Amino acid sequence: VHVTDDENLHVKSQRHKMMKAFEFERVYAPGESQEAVFDEVQPLITSLLDGYNVSIMAYGNTGSGKTHSMLGPSHSDESYLLRPEGAMDEGIIPRASRELFEVIMDRPDKANSVELSVVEIYNNEILDLLTSDPHVKHDIATTSDSGLKEISLPSISSRPVKSAQEIISVVHYGMQRRSEDATLIHSHSSRSHLVVIITVTTLTLKSFPDFPDDSVVSGIPRPRAASSPVSKTPPRSKTPPTTPPCASPRMGVVKTKLQLVDLAGSECVGMSGVTGSALRETSHINRSLSALADVLGALAEQRSHVPYRNSRLTHLLQDSIGGDAKLLVLLCVSPAQRFLAESIQCLGFGTRARQVQRGPIKKRPTTLPSK
Repeated sequence: VHVTDDENLHVKSQRHKMMKAFEFERVYAPGESQEAVFDEVQPLITSLLDGYNVSIMAYGNTGSGKTHSMLGPSHSDESYLLRPEGAMDEGIIPRASRELFEVIMDRPDKANSVELSVVEIYNNEILDLLTSDPHVKHDIATTSDSGLKEISLPSISSRPVKSAQEIISVVHYGMQRRSEDATLIHSHSSRSHLVVIITVTTLTLKSFPDFPDDSVVSGIPRPRAASSPVSKTPPRSKTPPTTPPCASPRMGVVKTKLQLVDLAGSECVGMSGVTGSALRETSHINRSLSALADVLGALAEQRSHVPYRNSRLTHLLQDSIGGDAKLLVLLCVSPAQRFLAESIQCLGFGTRARQVQRGPIKKRPTTLPSK
């Protein structure tokens, strides 16, 4: 794999006398810093507090550097992650955590609260890594909030956090419970997809209509009960004039979420040498990544049916992939010749993702606090 410039690279194989070129929004050479990579992510954190959902995912084959990019080279060392000033080579998750609270501090006129959940998708089951029993399986729920579909995990735990240090500490706790195993390719191969979900609740002043009987809850008029007529005399007009409700400023709530996804690596069984339960894990990983590619293909071709429910991974990420979030996909490829096939597959996945026409991203609605 050779980097041509900031937007182009090519894959060359002398053995197969083949060369393929690829173009992306940004291409990073092997020697570029983690800070340079985060420069592309930084504006998305501001978007989160501006009312948009955001999803950032790392995709690539086993050992290509996904967890390195998302957390850093020493992610298993808590003292490395919890340095107050941050390590020079720390990854996207700790950098995004620091940036989030810096942006919050820069907006003292708004009240924000932050909650954190950490889950893994292991063998196509969703497990909560912050509970006392991380083996309990959890279901996905689909709700509609002011016309926007919302995919959620209502039964998982969430922890309130008040600093970047707390986010990093909780993520580290969850990472200690993530499924890992040694293979011939990677001594600490992730056997599951990791999803870190940061939910930001912002209180903001917004004008809502006033109804004298308080018939508005969460901004939606409640139907009135029918009443018996007090007179048999028909009304003079079929549509008597009504006084429109007045608008008055009230405190509204905007909820946005940041999904940070460290996908398990696609894996060639012949190279990894896995057997037994690890072979079953590999099968589930490869099938879920194939399902993700199928969803992107369906979206790119604008098919009438998009198979989100073929995998728990694509079902959970449905509102992110489908256009209700700002999405950034980080492709991690190995420059080594022995991983040529996996690198071409990864770059092909990225090319397919670029072809998806997502349209304008919708802001999350402002609603009245529930009573």
